[in-house]
Amino acid sequence: MLRYSILVSGRVQGVGFRYHAQYLANQHGLTGWVKNLDNGMVSMEVQGTKERIALFLSELGSGNRFIRVDQVVKKEQELQGSENEFRVIY
Repeated sequence: MLRYSILVSGRVQGVGFRYHAQYLANQHGLTGWVKNLDNGMVSMEVQGTKERIALFLSELGSGNRFIRVDQVVKKEQELQGSENEFRVIY
């Protein structure tokens, strides 16, 4: 199990990106959260197996024709044992 803090830039606000991320995370059995930042980027923390996180990240930009992922920066974090879902936070 791994956990990453991830920053995503591109056209990722106002296009359904957070809900697309939540849908994908649920499909891949991941936990964590996603939220918009004031600077136009999206921040998230994702926890799961290395393989499932890799699939999740590879599919992030394919949500709809309005989403455009330009850059994904990830940093490994400490695992969260009590988490059991992936949610959109505000």
